[in-house]
Amino acid sequence: VLGAALIVPAGLMNKLHGDEPADPVAATFAADAAARSRIEHLAMSAVRLAEEARGCRVVDVSAAKCGWDLTSYPPAVDGRQPDPKHIEVKGRVKGASTITITRNEMLYAFNQGDKFVLAIVIVGEDDAIDGPHYIPSPFDREPSWGVASINFHLGDLLAKAEVR
Repeated sequence: VLGAALIVPAGLMNKLHGDEPADPVAATFAADAAARSRIEHLAMSAVRLAEEARGCRVVDVSAAKCGWDLTSYPPAVDGRQPDPKHIEVKGRVKGASTITITRNEMLYAFNQGDKFVLAIVIVGEDDAIDGPHYIPSPFDREPSWGVASINFHLGDLLAKAEVR
């Protein structure tokens, strides 16, 4: 006996008929990715503006994947250039309870010592900005071997924030 079957996914048929997206999960992910990108952009802009208001020259190094997002060069004092700050920027939507830090970010925090600062910016629904909240020496131990990232309670980190 010979037989054959043609299986056509319902999502594909719906897409071909124009009824609904072929992959609603992908559509939701794309919308979430766009929202995350918007929040990240707003957070980076807020930190950049805050640093520039302090007279710092700010360089975006996020594309280099070096373990932080912005390098902030403070103005010279008595003819000497102070050490730059390496700032990891985390933007979170208002109401979020956790923040994810990658292993790479944590290792650079330890390796950079006092140069490393975690900056958290909370973004409201109307794009209202709360922050940046600066946290020097944000971590008390290195991540274990094999750990890719760690979720921290946002409130615990914000409790360590300095006013600048």
